[in-house]
Amino acid sequence: VARGAAPIKIRLVKGANLAMESVEAELHGWNSAPYPTKADTDANFRRMLEFGCQRENSHAVRLGVASHNLFDVALALTLRDDAKSLAEKGADVSEFVEIEMLEGMANHQARAVRDAAGGLLLYAPAVQQEDFLSAMAYLVRRLDENTAPENFLREMFAMRPGSDQWVHQQQRFENGWKHRLTVSSESRRSTPADQPSIETRFVNSADSDWTLRSVRMALDDAIAKWQPTPLPTVPDLDPMLSTATTAQAAWESLGVTNRAAIMNRVADIMTDQRSTAIACLRTDAMKAIADADGEVSEAIDFARYYARTADVPVGTLASALGVVAVVTPWNFPYAIPAGGVIASLMAGNSVIFKPAPATVQTAWLLVQQLWDAGVPRDVLHFYPCDNSQGEALLTDPRIACAVLTGSYATARKFQSWRPSLPLMAETSGKNALIITAQADRELAIKDLVRSAFGHAGQKCSAASLAIVEAEVYDDPIFRRQLRDAAASLHAGPATDRRSVVTPLVIEPKDDLLRALTILEPGEQWLLEPEQSLSSDNRHWTPGIRMDVQPGSWFHQTECFGPVLGLMRATSLAEAVRWQNEVEYGLTAGIHSLDPAEVDWWQQHVQAGNLYINRPITGAIVQRQPFGGWKKSCIGPGAKAGGPNYVKSFYRLRDAASQEVDYRQAWLQHFSREHDPSGLRCEANKFRYRPCRGVILRIDEADTQSIERAKLAAEVTNTNLVISFVGQETETDLIARLPLLVRDAEYLRTVAVPADTLLRSAYALGINWIRSPLLATGRLELCHWTREQTVSETRHRYGQLPDPAYQRRGK
Repeated sequence: VARGAAPIKIRLVKGANLAMESVEAELHGWNSAPYPTKADTDANFRRMLEFGCQRENSHAVRLGVASHNLFDVALALTLRDDAKSLAEKGADVSEFVEIEMLEGMANHQARAVRDAAGGLLLYAPAVQQEDFLSAMAYLVRRLDENTAPENFLREMFAMRPGSDQWVHQQQRFENGWKHRLTVSSESRRSTPADQPSIETRFVNSADSDWTLRSVRMALDDAIAKWQPTPLPTVPDLDPMLSTATTAQAAWESLGVTNRAAIMNRVADIMTDQRSTAIACLRTDAMKAIADADGEVSEAIDFARYYARTADVPVGTLASALGVVAVVTPWNFPYAIPAGGVIASLMAGNSVIFKPAPATVQTAWLLVQQLWDAGVPRDVLHFYPCDNSQGEALLTDPRIACAVLTGSYATARKFQSWRPSLPLMAETSGKNALIITAQADRELAIKDLVRSAFGHAGQKCSAASLAIVEAEVYDDPIFRRQLRDAAASLHAGPATDRRSVVTPLVIEPKDDLLRALTILEPGEQWLLEPEQSLSSDNRHWTPGIRMDVQPGSWFHQTECFGPVLGLMRATSLAEAVRWQNEVEYGLTAGIHSLDPAEVDWWQQHVQAGNLYINRPITGAIVQRQPFGGWKKSCIGPGAKAGGPNYVKSFYRLRDAASQEVDYRQAWLQHFSREHDPSGLRCEANKFRYRPCRGVILRIDEADTQSIERAKLAAEVTNTNLVISFVGQETETDLIARLPLLVRDAEYLRTVAVPADTLLRSAYALGINWIRSPLLATGRLELCHWTREQTVSETRHRYGQLPDPAYQRRGK
């Protein structure tokens, strides 16, 4: 500045976006950046104001003092005048210290300030006529901030010199001026948020805070050092399975407590090596850094959460299944394998981990972390075989259970190989986000774009459809804003830190290639996708198809990539019907500010994970346990990251003389909604819905099981059909299944039925559960219900609504 350069402008303002800062901190597990009290904020504002108005500082910058608090305005003018009186002859400090106010807020006082200050800067959003609602949203948020409790404007209109309001604000000002010398200047974000010990309660791992230089430097160092690691040779199947089978008993005998200690060490190692894992995912899985960071947090959470949820209720005996095969995908190659492997291990099983070939480097890193934490190598085996060798693995009788995350077609292939192998699979999704006329349209666009194009749409939870009510769909401003929001996403390699839409891990073919390149009759491109690098068919920009028709190919087909379809609905009822008319039921969302619409939607939508006024991706352990309905789930249906998942990997039986407690379990647990995370800004309800029905195939002499089944059906209000082994042949039951499936989704047996019955059930979408009917209702009623998670944003741009509205979300 002394050499003639122009000074920069710094605006000094307090409270702007404070509420959203608190929300972001709570969601990510950070300390909130703003001060905890308004008194501290006021004191720091006055300290910075005093510093900025000093002559040597005010000449280096142009200081804008943005406040409607007349005490602060008077202080700024006084400090400016003091600096001016001390300035050298001819120097004018006033041009470097300027008062600023919001246009349209207390205009009569603004005029008085202008006259006293010799000028006033009014700031306001400047938009074109068609974007006026954007400006209005900004002004409403500022009004919310300025009229919050303890704020000057809240009392200003009734304030007179000497009034109660005047005295109150005067005391606050004087206290803040004195406190300016003692208020902390340390960064609150640099101090980790308090984490309860593992003995108290589960708390999600904090995400990386990129505002901290040390965190950024650690990642830079990890990226510079990361190199692909030589992989071990694929072991021979037979000796590997023999070793795993032999080692399993000793691992189980360690007990839950000792295994939990090892899993907590796994979490510690993952935390220490977070930057290394992100660097690996960035190259191996082509993930943007933010996406990779969230995946590492999820893996850490799986380790700590499953270590806490492996115990079974008193009165039930649990034993391990044996050897579990965990077959995992390439789109989440760190967190998803961690979840399946750790849950299996916590139940005392040996594990054969078969990773996706496309992301084997990430899988190898995970296995080494588990071994380093104390999981025996004879118990956990790394089997990076080609997909063609999967049949030999899963058809071996030493495999007691298989875990799959992949397509529905892959799950059906596994079932065809060995129908009697228990399979727990999270499969495909064709997920839709409904936007009603009562939605905050800009927020809906933001969340839709994030849900559709994060990680290039390579998430089974991604929004593939937006079902938009006609009033919104026909609005050219909505369409323009949606197009612009998607087009503005940077598409490029994961090594480019600007990239949001990173490359496809697998080159597009079949359904995805068709979705990216060919429109159906009547459709048109709102945003046509393009290859961002002509030399590589995996680099694509986002695509948005308009006028997708009900029942059309794109309405019904999972495509798994960066392409979104828009459907025009005339009512919420029609939108929900289309949302439910797909074969899958993984995630579903709605954007509406009408509580009645939201309540009705929750009662009618058919999906395992529901999201209200937020993105429909990004499920977090315990907050939003993950798993779907219909063809999105194969097996008993316990959600990953939920309270029942580890228990799925046990063989359970009653202890002697155990009393049946189904009614008590229903009243105390299954009929209630649970939100153990207890966030202020977001409600996360875990609840149970009665399943469509159960077909019980059993010997008529097993009267105890029959009576328990009837009681469970009565308590849960679930349809029950009993097929007696001695009265109905399997051939006759198979003939009845097409009728029974209308009111049933589970086939329940105590013994293993014939493959012919299982094949017929699977073909109709009926899931098989083999388990004795337990006396303990907390476990037994899981087989008569479906788990569902409902995640709802409680705040509006950080501001919590009135308590009556919040109660609806609890």
